[in-house]
Formats: sequence, C-alpha cells, structure tokens
Amino acid sequence: MTPRLGTMRLACMFSSILLFGAAGLLLFISLQDPVELSPQQVPGIKFSIRPQQPQHDSPLRIPTERAARGSPSGFPRGLQLQVPDQPRPHARAAGSRPRLRQRRRRLLIKKMPAAAGTTRGKNATETLVQPGPRAADSRWVSLHQTQQERKRVMREACAKYRASSSRRAVTPRHVSRIFVEDRHRVLYCEVPKAGCSNWKRVLMVLAGLASSTADIQHNTVHYGSALKRLDTFDRQGIVHRLSTYTKMLFVREPFERLVSAFRDKFEHPNSYYHPVFGKAILARYRANASLEALRTGSGVRFPEFVQYLLDVHRPVGMDIHWDHVSRLCSPCLIDYDFVGKFESMEGDANFFLRLIQAPGNLTFPRFKDRHSQEARTTASITRRYFAQLSSLQRQRAYDFYYMDYLMFNYSKPFSDLY
Repeated sequence: MTPRLGTMRLACMFSSILLFGAAGLLLFISLQDPVELSPQQVPGIKFSIRPQQPQHDSPLRIPTERAARGSPSGFPRGLQLQVPDQPRPHARAAGSRPRLRQRRRRLLIKKMPAAAGTTRGKNATETLVQPGPRAADSRWVSLHQTQQERKRVMREACAKYRASSSRRAVTPRHVSRIFVEDRHRVLYCEVPKAGCSNWKRVLMVLAGLASSTADIQHNTVHYGSALKRLDTFDRQGIVHRLSTYTKMLFVREPFERLVSAFRDKFEHPNSYYHPVFGKAILARYRANASLEALRTGSGVRFPEFVQYLLDVHRPVGMDIHWDHVSRLCSPCLIDYDFVGKFESMEGDANFFLRLIQAPGNLTFPRFKDRHSQEARTTASITRRYFAQLSSLQRQRAYDFYYMDYLMFNYSKPFSDLY
C-alpha cells in the first residue's frame, strides 16, 4: 500500500504542475495585444503597426528627380495641397476608371529641362497635368511652353552674366522680398508695380485669412503682418521651403514699371516719398528751387527723377519700387519655378492658380485700389514720359535696367538704343 500511495502522490503533483503551467500560458496570451500577433485587415484600408511620423518632423532633404518619379500621384512635392484636418485619399482606393484617367494624364505630362541650382525642388511646371476638357488642351500646352521659354531665357542670361551667382549661399537678405503661403506651399517674390498688391490679396485668400480678395484693404495688404516673409524663418525653415515649395515671381517691362512708380509716388500727395526722396532730388537736381519746393519735396519732374536714378552718388538710396528685379528677387541664385508677366497677367496668374490647385472660384483680381480713376501706365504713356529725356538719358536708363530686359526677354523700347 505504501509504494502505491507514493506513486499516486507523484502523479497528482505532476498533473497539478501541468495544469498550473497551462493556465499561466493561457493567462499570458490573453494579456498580449492581439494586433502584435495578428494584424487586422479591413477591406480597402491597410493598417500599419509602425507609427507614422508627420512630414514636418522628417529630416530636410532636397527632393531628387527619382523620388519625384516614384510618387504615386504623378504630382511634384511642391504641388501637394496641405490642408489641415482634411482626410488624404488613399492610393489603394483607386479603381479601374481612375487608373484609365491617370494613364491619360501621364500622356500629357511634359518634363521641364533640368538646370543647376542649389535651391531647386520639384515644382509646379516640371510636371504638367491637364486640368480641363480637351478643348482647353492647346491653351494649356501653350501656357506651359511659354513658361519653359521664359525660364530658359532667364537661365541663359544668368549663366552668361552671373556665372558666380549659383555658387553663392542664400542669405536672409536674398529672400527678404519673398512672401510665404504654407497652406498651398507657395513662395512669391514681390516686385512692386507688377501686380504685387493683388498677388498678396490672393495669398491671403489661399491662406484662409480672407474669403475674397475684394474684402482686403490696401493698408492691410502692405502694412499688416498677416503674410510672413521668408527671412523671418530660421535657416532650416528657409532651406526647407526653398527646396520644396513652388517659387514664383511676376515682372513688368522695366520702363513702364519705372514710369508707374514715378506717377504713383511723385504725382500724388505722399507723406513718405515727398519728404524723403522729393526734397533730396529737388535740392540736388533743380537749379533755383523754390523754398516751398525744398520744404515739401513736392513737384518732382520726371527728368529730375531719372537724374537721381542714374547718379552713382545719388543723394538718397535706392527704393524697391524702381530697383532691379535681379536685386529684389535674386533669380540667378534662386531657381524660380514660375515666371509671370504683368502684360499677360490674367492668363499667367489664373494658369498658376490652376497649377497649385487653388479653389476653383479664386481668380486674380484686376481692380486698381490706388488712384482708381487714373489710367494704368501703358506703353504709350511711358513713351510720353521718356520723350522728356535726351537720347543719352534714355540709353543710360536702358543700360541701368539691361539685365531685367535681357533676363525677361523684353525688347528695346526705343529704336535708337544700342
């Protein structure tokens, strides 16, 4: 009896150990996260165990051409519309019809010619996607080809006359005239007297700061702080935006821009330009100026203004309203993606808005908010002002703006210029 009882006790103890072990294993399994063991799959949505990092926390890298080609949507990084709190469509959700549409889009994509530049990212015109019906194809392609030609001319002028610019580092001074719109990833270089007031209104609407361009007053545009300048960001923020945002500027025929600035600042009451520039110009270039003129700085004539402009020892410094575009926007250092012209503003501006996928109801405003009763400066008005100058003064003025004429492919305004 005793040996049998011992055997039964050992068997019971062994069975108890097995039962406790099995119960412990079951308890351990029940405490584990089931996702770690077997990821759940829901039709149409793929769950990833690895947490995704937000885009703005990723290290700064200038996007390469290969990476842009690998993008599933075919759009460059600079064209991705970043709207907060808006769900991003999933690439896997596309069916057969979207695939066919995507193939048709790819047939319309045209590659822009490559050019060297330290601040180049993928941009709005490097991949062109037709946004409208077939009837608009020729217009769309024509606008795209115009952009290619403008950029080619600008780059050739830079390569010929500003060979060292591409090797210089970008400083905050070079980007001080560039305004930032983060929502649509746009950088706009301000060129005064080339539609800059209305472009700032458009940027404010794009940023969600106003519902309509017509609601924004002139003082809000120029003296408010709604829009940020690129030089207010740190170095990393500047480099990141130059590398990934769509960079654009609008230019104007240099002599027309000069006359427009003169009419605006010197032919109307102005509490800044008359006492600061007017008084200095009259004191230096007008013989026997009256005491009243010297006191107020009013009544500057166009030839006197041009004398000041061309004087290497000018009594007061340069102003952004008549400074060169090449100095304001550094186009030989910053590789702009889009070059628009004041003379074709409506078509160029609305083409650009379509490229960045702006809201469909947003178009470029054409109203004139200052001196609205006065005619805009045209080629004929410009000739009338320049007729007051000697042929030597006209030639020197052309030499002064020569790089702007060359880079933006404007023809000589007078036949006697060389």
